Amino acid sequence: MGSCCCKPKVPQSPDQATDQSSYPQPLSPPLLTRSPKTVRLMPDNILGKPFKDVKSFYTIGKELGRGQFGITYLCTEKSTGLQYACKTISKRKLMNKNDKEGIKREVQIMEHLTGNTNIVKFKGAYEDKKSVNLVMELCSGEGIFDHIIAKRHYSEQASATICRQVVNVIDVCHSKGVMHRDIRPENFLLSSKDKGDLLKATDFGLSVFIEKGKLYSDMVGSAYYVAPEVKQGSYGKEIDIWSAGVILYILLSGVPPFWAETEKGIFDAILQGDIDFEAKPWPSISNSAKDLVRKMLTHDPRKRITSVQVLQHPWIREDGEASNKPIDGAVIARMKQFRAMNKFKKLAPKVVAENLSEEEIKGLKLTFTEMDSDKSGTITYEELKAGLAQLGSKLSEAQVKQLMSAADIDGNGTIDYNEFITATMRRHRLERDDSLYKAFQYFDKDKRGFITRDELQRAMNEYGMGDQSSIEEIISEVETDNDGRINYEEFYSMMRIGLQQPT
Repeated sequence: MGSCCCKPKVPQSPDQATDQSSYPQPLSPPLLTRSPKTVRLMPDNILGKPFKDVKSFYTIGKELGRGQFGITYLCTEKSTGLQYACKTISKRKLMNKNDKEGIKREVQIMEHLTGNTNIVKFKGAYEDKKSVNLVMELCSGEGIFDHIIAKRHYSEQASATICRQVVNVIDVCHSKGVMHRDIRPENFLLSSKDKGDLLKATDFGLSVFIEKGKLYSDMVGSAYYVAPEVKQGSYGKEIDIWSAGVILYILLSGVPPFWAETEKGIFDAILQGDIDFEAKPWPSISNSAKDLVRKMLTHDPRKRITSVQVLQHPWIREDGEASNKPIDGAVIARMKQFRAMNKFKKLAPKVVAENLSEEEIKGLKLTFTEMDSDKSGTITYEELKAGLAQLGSKLSEAQVKQLMSAADIDGNGTIDYNEFITATMRRHRLERDDSLYKAFQYFDKDKRGFITRDELQRAMNEYGMGDQSSIEEIISEVETDNDGRINYEEFYSMMRIGLQQPT
């Protein structure tokens, strides 16, 4: 979720029940305020504890990152001068009872798991009238991919070290009755820039306590890392090991095992389940490493390896079989391309959406106006839900909530006009040549036929995305002829294909 820390998980055998008595007890009921004449509930009390202003205890600093449910800031404890990360969740984003219960659960889970080496330490929760603030250990190091790319020497042994820590988080989660549900590289950070390879899980916003015998059906996770049974609508804690298996495949090859030009294509590839171990660098990867990947990416969750079994595998153990021999340099190159592509592809849809003609967006504009029942210029969750129902939509409440979260780019709990257009513009428009060319022309401000560093920087600054290192990375990884700029052919190739298939 940005620059704080929090994510773990681990699987036991499917028939292994977890002791419910080890779960944290529910939070106390909402605070009662008493006066000689009245007893009433505090307004919108979510955590069931007295309101406390986080700013009374911490000085809030710069933004560190954004996630689906909150914004993380650097904060400094006033009494000690120590720095932490503060995840701020606007109550306007908590659209219903389930959302509020989710925040309570996230706090409970973080309190329940804190103290493990690979899990961010939880400092405390502070609620006021407008927000819930979670203060936790600050992780100032790099993300997984950044850490690998910066390495001078990268090997199977280095991959094993990273994967072992990810699975250790899963193991702690599962052994304590928690399913993480969002294991992906973005949710792990190095503890600091000078503590070697120590990873910390950084976000538990989608995590749940495991209920004995229950199968879950809500769609969660990020496309590349989603287990097939999530898409099929019936899953358990085994999904966490699948996601870790995808991470391991990327660590060893530089690309995901299942990918396509669209999200639907990715899901189709996951459901098909064909894993490529023939293309480079796989012929040079050890059989032991490939054995572990296969067992983690087993389609049938009942036959999938558990977290305990992963940690006992001969390849991943600290004294195990993973070689220290350098991995093919092409792996790092593809990993850099994968990372850069993800950053650039987040920006292009916004550009296309905001530069459509009136003719192209008039239908969407009318829909927005009709949904905005109070004519405030923004759409709330309730307005979106009601508007979709009037249009005959059969989306479930969970799907409407996902749409709302995806569309609310600035995280303020409502959708403005530009956010609505961006979120509802049909995905296939980005696959049309004319739409891609319009996006390219937007970046190419001086109309010279290529995108320069300065032009990309202006566009990314305008949309509040990326920094100088991101821009340099995108230029160097997207442009293929080494002239330091992106021409239309390079832009087209990246947006339509995303990744060059390994050869």
